[in-house]
Order: sequence, then structure tokens, then C-alpha cells
Amino acid sequence: MEILLNRLKAAAEPTRLRILAICAQGELTVSELTHILGQSQPRVSRHLKLLCDAGLLNRFQEGAWVFYRLADRVGARSYALCQQIIGLIPDNDPQVKRDMQRLADVRRARHDLADAYFRENASQWDQIRSMHVDDADVEAKLLAILPHGGDKNLIDIGTGTGRILELMAPRVARSVGVDSSREMLALARSRLDSLDARDCQVRQGDMYQLREDDAVFDVAILHQVLHYADDPAAVVTEAARVIAPGGTLAIVDFAPHEVEGLRDIHAHRRLGFGDTEIAALFNDAHLNMIETHDLPGNPLTVKIWIGQKTGDGTLATDVPAAISGTGPAGVSIRGRANQ
Repeated sequence: MEILLNRLKAAAEPTRLRILAICAQGELTVSELTHILGQSQPRVSRHLKLLCDAGLLNRFQEGAWVFYRLADRVGARSYALCQQIIGLIPDNDPQVKRDMQRLADVRRARHDLADAYFRENASQWDQIRSMHVDDADVEAKLLAILPHGGDKNLIDIGTGTGRILELMAPRVARSVGVDSSREMLALARSRLDSLDARDCQVRQGDMYQLREDDAVFDVAILHQVLHYADDPAAVVTEAARVIAPGGTLAIVDFAPHEVEGLRDIHAHRRLGFGDTEIAALFNDAHLNMIETHDLPGNPLTVKIWIGQKTGDGTLATDVPAAISGTGPAGVSIRGRANQ
């Protein structure tokens, strides 16, 4: 009862009620909220602290920036209470309408910044894409493979432009994108703003040391990330840590190749991965390799490897047995030891 009363008291103030309505639209920085509310930063920060202390808002830091968003589904009671309170706010309230207009201005500014960054860097992505199978084919294959449903939580590690979050948003309950690049995250936020994907969030983070708790996601994705890693084994192990038993890790990357220019010009540390190497990474991370897919391009072949976290924490079977034959349409499938 005391917790409920504290949450109701925290919301029962005009500025804090406005903040809840604004943050229901997506994550925002203190400076963005200050602009929308037309109040000083110290005052806005005090209101934010009260809402966070009451569990109505979530706060997370991204370098020097701090973002705020509505309590998500993980804190189910806070989430439900926020939704009930926000649902009672009249859409035609003059102050709320002004706040939403200013929020639209903030989103346009984000979009313009993201567009400028993309224009500046698009040439390198276009150059790489021309070497392999069309992205649409890769995405269609991922959609066909990955588990989905209204109860699934997903993490996209190295989310980049947020395209995988956009792709999977309609198919999962909640998704989180993590990337070390603030510029890429600006692009991802712009993409998600245009979708009104409120159960998607992006945050700055290190793929070697994710902030997320153990075993909280049903699906993890490493999409064209591993070839940048200094230590691919550490990345896979960390991804496996945040997956629940029985959960899925999907790695999308290149098969071994000899396009040395990708290393010299585009900072690729690895020139692709073989099935046996990925199977060994899975094995060390307590994942079973359950299938692989080949999508040939010229000269780069895109591979999709699917691993499943063991339910009892034991190691997967020996690596040489991890690849056990090729199924139809370029799909390699291994049976588990108990099948």
C-alpha cells in the first residue's frame, strides 16, 4: 500500500504528470525534456528523480547523456499504473497538445541529425552491401528462423541503425538495442520514432560488458557485429549470459573470405567465420548449434548460425559433432545428443 501511495503522490503534480505523458512516447534526455517543458534543468531533474524513485520512470546513462523512459513491462505493476494514469489524461488538454508539438520538434531535430550522419557514412555501407546477398533476403531468413510471440524479449547487440529492432518489433513483446556509437544510436532512435515502437529502446553499451541482468532475454542477435570484435569468444559468451535457458542466439556474419579491403578500409578485424569456429564459440558459451544457413553473394557469403542455450548449464556436445550434414536450401542442421 505504501509503495502504491508513493507512486500516486509522485504522479500527482502537473509537471510530473506532463513528464509521464511525454515519456510514454519514447526515451528522452534531460535537455530534450527541458526544451519541451519550458522549465529549468535543475527543476526538471528534481521531478525526474522523484518519478524514478517511485518506479514510474527508468533512467539510464549513455556516456555523458542520461535518458529517461516510462517504466517498462519488466516492472509490471509500475508499467500498468503508468498506463492507467496516462490513459486518463485528456488528449485535447492545451498544455499536453503543446508538449506533443514540442516533442515532434525534438524528433525532427533527431531525424535531421541522423540523416546528416547517414549521408556522410552511407557510402561505406553501400560498398559492402554490393558484395553480398540482398539485405531483404537475409531479413526474410531471420524472420523465418527466429522464435517470436507476444511474450518474447529480444536484445540486438551492436544494433547500429536499429534495422533489426524495426524488423522484429511487431513480433516480440519488448526489444532492446545496444551499440557503442552515439551517432548510430541517434539514427536508430530516429528510425524507432517513425515507427512509434514504444516497446523498443536503444542504449549505449559495450558488447563485452552488457548492463543487462543474467537470463532475461529469449532471443539475442549479433547481426554483422562479430567481424569487428577483438575477442569474438567474449562477445558470444556475454550474449549467452543474458539469454534465458532454452533461449536463442542468432549470429549473422560472413563466411571466410579474402576481401582484405574490408580490413584495411572498413575496420573489419576478422575476414569471416567458419562453421566449426562458431560451433566452438557456442560450445564454450553453453549453447548448442541447432542450424546454419548459407546465403551466397559475390564475393561474400552471408551465414546465419542459430544456437540454443542449454537448460541445465552443461556444455554442448563436442565441437566436431556440431556440424552434421546439410539439409535442403543450404541449411546445415545438427541433432542434439538426446534426440
